[in-house]
Amino acid sequence: MKPAERSGARLAVVQALYEMEISGKGVIDALAEFEAFWIGQVIDEVEHPPAETAFFRDLLRGTVEEQRAIDQRLDAALAAGWPLRRLEAVVRAILRAGAYEVMFRRDVPVKVAISEYVDVAHSFYEGEEPGLVNAVLDKVGRAVRPDDFSKGSLSKGSRAG
Repeated sequence: MKPAERSGARLAVVQALYEMEISGKGVIDALAEFEAFWIGQVIDEVEHPPAETAFFRDLLRGTVEEQRAIDQRLDAALAAGWPLRRLEAVVRAILRAGAYEVMFRRDVPVKVAISEYVDVAHSFYEGEEPGLVNAVLDKVGRAVRPDDFSKGSLSKGSRAG
């Protein structure tokens, strides 16, 4: 497992979640399409990075399966009057994938997950969106994994997530 391939999986899952939302595709179709035609390919002069396939599959399936719990947690973390449904579709996809990882992938340090999804947000946005992703996922992380934020909780080398 290479960290770059995990980063590629995170980017791909955000793209797949976005595609599923706008097209109405299901998980099986999205998995097949992204694994066959997107991951590790160059499309319209845009290079899509290689991705750890098993990690990509878990993130996509898990985010969809746990979407109700994820959306409730994200709505609670967002400012009053700004429910998740009011955010742009790519931001929703980033927050959902990030929240899945923070809430359900205990093998990934929460700070690593947050940092990775802020990086994903930077690949789509130059404005305030990466800061929003950071703030919301930080709030989710503090609610569901408070021990990960206590002093000295991250060991050396934990960035490998």
